[in-house]
Amino acid sequence: MSTTIEDQREKAGFHFDEAIYPDVLVSIELKNILTSLCSDYQKIQVIDTSFGRTLVTDGKTQSTEMDERSYHESLVHPPMLKCAVSKGNNDGPRSVFIGGGGELATAREVLRHASVERVVMVDLDEKVIEVCSKYLPEWGGEKVRNDPRFELVIGDAYEYLNNCIEKFDVIIMDISDPIEAGPGIMLYTEEFYHHAKTLLNPNGVFVTQAGIADGIQPESGKDCASFAAIANTLNASFDCMVPYTMNIPSFGSDWGYVMAYDSSEEAQVDIGRYVDISSSKLDLMIKNMITETSHLFSETDSKDKFQSLMYYDGLTHRRMFSLPKPLRDNMALDKRIMTKDNPVFMF
Repeated sequence: MSTTIEDQREKAGFHFDEAIYPDVLVSIELKNILTSLCSDYQKIQVIDTSFGRTLVTDGKTQSTEMDERSYHESLVHPPMLKCAVSKGNNDGPRSVFIGGGGELATAREVLRHASVERVVMVDLDEKVIEVCSKYLPEWGGEKVRNDPRFELVIGDAYEYLNNCIEKFDVIIMDISDPIEAGPGIMLYTEEFYHHAKTLLNPNGVFVTQAGIADGIQPESGKDCASFAAIANTLNASFDCMVPYTMNIPSFGSDWGYVMAYDSSEEAQVDIGRYVDISSSKLDLMIKNMITETSHLFSETDSKDKFQSLMYYDGLTHRRMFSLPKPLRDNMALDKRIMTKDNPVFMF
């Protein structure tokens, strides 16, 4: 097959390389570096790639223009709707805590729920928020910050919750992966989860992002994948633990999330009621609970972007909570629990 000079030049262009395992790299065409700086906590970059504008911290992709809504809808709406199912009568969550979430997109999705009266977001790195508001305004930006229901606190989410007396219907941890020397490692420990559950109202739900969730991994990735360990740790802390996944193309893998909550019912009965909810019933809940939210999106966005969810619906829900057999097998073999004295580090 012959190639043109233009083809060769394009292949010889700049690329952004990201390690997802110690010996596996994802390489993406790099079109532009919009900003690159260091805060007191991490290196922050906004780059333009084949996935559009992309937030990168310490060399790790956090979200991209193409698929950020896949990540954020998956993190936010399952626990919000689970809370509503538990409370009954479509009485959705009213108070929500967000740990991390500097892009403001997690808060954006929470604020789409008509029931929400108060959102407290605590993020350690003010520079991330500033950079995202400037270069990634469609993620939330000033539109989220100007919502009267939203409160932003610059600080350590771990310390904030340790000193918190307020209770919430939903706690969402949109924090950095548990990497060695990273700022978020304590937010994945059994000690923290035991404390977090005391800050939930009755029928409250806790959720965290949980890293790569591939059932088939290179040998080098088996000890540095944290999905199963996070699930085990939450299972040791709450009555009910529900893992789920969503494909995030820019991350180069399926991505894991774990919900957890207490219940007066037998765990598998309670879990099954939500996981196996009919697609039509969930679609109706989404329609009734999520309001027209044009004020949270850019004026240049199409109307259908804020009139419905882009990824999450009843059918997608069933896929998210149906883990593939290799992943289930790996999780059954993994007995690790993350504690303050015995953390598990993701690569």
